[in-house]
Amino acid sequence: MRRRIWFERGFELGLPIEAFPEVLERIRGTPLRLEERVSKAPAAVLTRRIAGRWSVQEHVGHLVDLESLWAGRLDDFDDGTATLRPADVQNRATWEADHNARGLRDLLSEFHTLREKMVARVEAMGDNELLRSALHPRLRQPMTVVDLVFFVAEHDDHHLASITELTR
Repeated sequence: MRRRIWFERGFELGLPIEAFPEVLERIRGTPLRLEERVSKAPAAVLTRRIAGRWSVQEHVGHLVDLESLWAGRLDDFDDGTATLRPADVQNRATWEADHNARGLRDLLSEFHTLREKMVARVEAMGDNELLRSALHPRLRQPMTVVDLVFFVAEHDDHHLASITELTR
């Protein structure tokens, strides 16, 4: 089955504040779901690239790499920026990081720590903060903090699905 490339996807944004608890739970649960997906895979499978695409471990490293983008976009909301900072669509940080040379446990631990910080940060926000809006640079549509959390959850699931395919 062929899945769409992340950058080909569109998103229906403008989620109501009532959607926040569910999307928050999705991003809160990603570190545990990620660990479950990779814990039984043999080491050779974790670092194997197929057709020049990322390995399982590189997908995990990519999730670590993107935490700084999500934190930066939360900073953009805090600063009242009109347009959120763009992502590096070439994913240079992930390609250059050599995540296959790192220990999987270290990557998982780093992701868990960074994600806990993000969850704590958005969980502490009031309704007015969660509904602040800025333009998403690639999608060219307004995004609230609630939408950002949804977007992060969708991104997490995209990579979890890729990992599941690679570990079969």
